[in-house]
Amino acid sequence: MDWVTVIGYLAALCSMTSFTPQVWKIIKTRDTSSISAPMYAIYVLGLAFWLTFGILKNEWPLIITNGVCLVLSAFILVMTLLPRAKKDAVADAFDPAASSTERSGGRARLADSEIKRSE
Repeated sequence: MDWVTVIGYLAALCSMTSFTPQVWKIIKTRDTSSISAPMYAIYVLGLAFWLTFGILKNEWPLIITNGVCLVLSAFILVMTLLPRAKKDAVADAFDPAASSTERSGGRARLADSEIKRSE
């Protein structure tokens, strides 16, 4: 295997795994307040075009990389757009344990900061 191919595989691996920390953070905290929905919508559209390009060219590295990135980015976009109750239901389906532990702590901290601001 030549170095160009190795670099391509490393780039694909980095691209595909780069979204997983954000996805997991959203599942754990349900917080998407700092994510730009328009930016993610444009990015998801771009990934869909790259995936289509890869399919039309029959280029498996493009198909696999952009397919995985599209799924993860679309998840982030959907979670950003969902109302809180539906976001909680989706996140609970992936990580039921987070519904009572991490989220409750986050809500308590949020409530404390809102109380302090009103004083």
